[in-house]
Amino acid sequence: MGESPNHGLSDYDYLVKFLALGDSGVGKTSLLYQYTDNLFSGKFISTVGIDFREKRVIHRAPGSDGTYGRSQRVHLQLWDTAGQERFRSLTTAFFRDAMGFILLFDLSNEQSFLNIRNWLTQLSTHAYCENPDIILCGNKVDLEDSRMITEERAREVAEKHGLPYFETSAATGHNVAKAIECLLDMVMLRAERSVDKSIFNRSKNRQGYEVDEASSEGGCGC
Repeated sequence: MGESPNHGLSDYDYLVKFLALGDSGVGKTSLLYQYTDNLFSGKFISTVGIDFREKRVIHRAPGSDGTYGRSQRVHLQLWDTAGQERFRSLTTAFFRDAMGFILLFDLSNEQSFLNIRNWLTQLSTHAYCENPDIILCGNKVDLEDSRMITEERAREVAEKHGLPYFETSAATGHNVAKAIECLLDMVMLRAERSVDKSIFNRSKNRQGYEVDEASSEGGCGC
């Protein structure tokens, strides 16, 4: 991630790529649609391979003293990966291009929660660095009657791995924007702190879309 050398020719300052990960059916596609379009469909259509959504946002970095830095125009690419094992070699090929990761599990599905460890192992193997920025989302919080994972249990796992945790609902929009904005704060903070600015050089990814490659670290107002 970094400022475009053609900054004056574009209508954004940063191009940021996030990747949504998690088992099939946890709500990755629905959560991204809720964030970008404020839409939700109860009809489940499994993502085949990989897809993406886009959104323009204005980011103002929160300071430690409660103030905010200058406004920055961010173009977000939100990549949506298939959860099935048969697509794993395809989706992991995208891990190194992502600057931040949205890891989802289904609060009503025990196995999707247990598989968090597997996804984190995949990230440690394929991501751009050993400690990429990740947020953990327990999705489908609106389905309270079907809930199997308590908030306490989920937070214990999140704290063990040093991850911000959000309970989200792609159906109602609860905490969806807050979670993604937290991840954006984390990624932008690492960009500011980075000594090696060369990692922010813009490149073309495998599909020809422009991305700014970056790593991320730091906190947010989570």
